[in-house]
Amino acid sequence: MVSSIVTPLFVPASKPERFVKAAACGADAVILDLEDAVAAADKDTARAALDAAFTDLPVIVRINAIGTPWHAADLAAVSGKGFAAVILPKSETAEAVAQVVATLPGLPVIALIESALGLANARAIAAVDGVARLAFGSVDFCADLGCAHLRDIMLPARSELVLASRLGGIAAPIDGVTVQLDDPAVTRDDAGHARDLGMTGKLCIHPKQITELKRAFAPSEDEISWAKRVLASGDGAVSVDGAMVDEPVRIRARAILAAVPE
Repeated sequence: MVSSIVTPLFVPASKPERFVKAAACGADAVILDLEDAVAAADKDTARAALDAAFTDLPVIVRINAIGTPWHAADLAAVSGKGFAAVILPKSETAEAVAQVVATLPGLPVIALIESALGLANARAIAAVDGVARLAFGSVDFCADLGCAHLRDIMLPARSELVLASRLGGIAAPIDGVTVQLDDPAVTRDDAGHARDLGMTGKLCIHPKQITELKRAFAPSEDEISWAKRVLASGDGAVSVDGAMVDEPVRIRARAILAAVPE
């Protein structure tokens, strides 16, 4: 379930009146956020409001990071409550992530990579048993490095997360947020870039982003048509649309058709 999530939507856990609305807006998962979206004074209230029963969608909880005053209480609050996964922010070492996994047996962990240290250890983190996916905390990552939040600057980081996930044998990573909300084309373009790199989902911060993200991550009609022609071409090396087709190309074609929404 966690491996196939494409459009998870954040909602502050301190705003339970928004939970049902978030689940009804088209996202394929809801993230109840205990971290950045919740002020320090509201952490206890937000934790008490955690609930997984308001929807049939996967409900994920982003807990507070290791070393914060709220981390231990967050772990206790999510254990055995029917949540689909937890997002661990500031994931930086395999040892620390493994400790969280051990505290939450059977609950998948999505490791949020948000720093230079986290990126340097991404391959080891992806190999931790119990880590279901990596996710990119791009805004925090750029703050840590002191760099601009621009696509070409973050290309090496995104590529490394894709490679780390593949080497760790886990699902492809979830991309970070698009902070611009007033231009749907920006959201769609960002998501298309992430998909081209091998990512298979993107964190959402507003319902208006979901339609564009779904469109970007779903195969286009041209891609579907191409994949069908490739698979109809038979075995061995042949030409399709003037290009050579062999088994690696057919693997790509099968992946495209497998991603077509039912």
